[in-house]
Amino acid sequence: MKLITAIIRPERLADVKSALFRVGVTGLSVSGIRGHGGEPEIIEHVRGQRIVVEFAEKVELRIAVSEAFVEPTVAAILTAARTGAVGDGKIFIQPLERVIRIRTGEENEAALTPLTADQVQARALQEAPVQGTDKLGKTP
Repeated sequence: MKLITAIIRPERLADVKSALFRVGVTGLSVSGIRGHGGEPEIIEHVRGQRIVVEFAEKVELRIAVSEAFVEPTVAAILTAARTGAVGDGKIFIQPLERVIRIRTGEENEAALTPLTADQVQARALQEAPVQGTDKLGKTP
């Protein structure tokens, strides 16, 4: 089991999420962060004052996966997050010692039950109301 942490550009988040879902990775946490890497300083002018922006807005993804999902996860992030410009981000891969699903008490691989993108989409379609109806399927 591995914990994959990816720091990406905020505008690439939707593409990365879609790419992850396509390879069957659907469990992830997303946080907004600020950081500094190799990007040049950004100069902004606020109320006539020149301000140097030292830290760029980024998004951090944290994804716990079983061994079989490590390479597909990394490939999906690389493909969807890459713009080719400085500041595209980084991916960190760390071993996970133990994982416990709080709801059931399942541990490790069992707690990382893989869902495929097809399963996620099927659930979403079952839960979404049909166009022109409410959640109970009635026409308003």
